[in-house]
Amino acid sequence: QVQLVESGGGLVQPGGSLRLSCAVSGFTKDYYGIGWFRQAPGKEREAVSCIAISDGDTSYAESVKGRFTISRDNAKNTVYLQMSSLKPKDTAAYYCATVKDLVVVTTERGDTLEAEVGSWGQGTQVTVSW
Repeated sequence: QVQLVESGGGLVQPGGSLRLSCAVSGFTKDYYGIGWFRQAPGKEREAVSCIAISDGDTSYAESVKGRFTISRDNAKNTVYLQMSSLKPKDTAAYYCATVKDLVVVTTERGDTLEAEVGSWGQGTQVTVSW
């Protein structure tokens, strides 16, 4: 059974940066990747980024492209989400999860990620505000 533990959330001013960490334990080779998701109050959970386990390929939702970077440290079994140029609309609870399958849907409004999730972490709150 895979366990995921997020950390690194907090309060940050608009334009600031924050790095989230997701410590992963357990067998993950049956999964496509590790993803980061977020859910703001009153809104549906949104997939923001994913990194493939096999080759480290990365995917991003249009809403975070150019501002967020996902990475991994295999030695530490940890996946990171570096968030820069943060905006108040980035305020949400952020979760990492194992991803069984990922589809990138491209429309005229850009890319959205559709993920089939295995296990969830407990989440970490990110608040962007003055």
